[in-house]
Amino acid sequence: MSQNQNSPITGILDESEVIIDFGKHEGRTVKELQFLDPDLYAALAGEKGDGVFAIRRHRDKTFRLFLNPLAQMDQ
Repeated sequence: MSQNQNSPITGILDESEVIIDFGKHEGRTVKELQFLDPDLYAALAGEKGDGVFAIRRHRDKTFRLFLNPLAQMDQ
């Protein structure tokens, strides 16, 4: 991803700085997810803006991507 291109999941945040906070990839970055599980990466990109997930700043100052427990993601 070039510097001028926004991520389909994290927007303007660098994918290597956003940590997955759920599932079997918990603790990995979104950038790692793109290569480890491209299907999940594509599913998350397709769900952006639907309230399925959000990114928030954790108390340790890292950015965390988490699933909304009230939303259903088709997989």
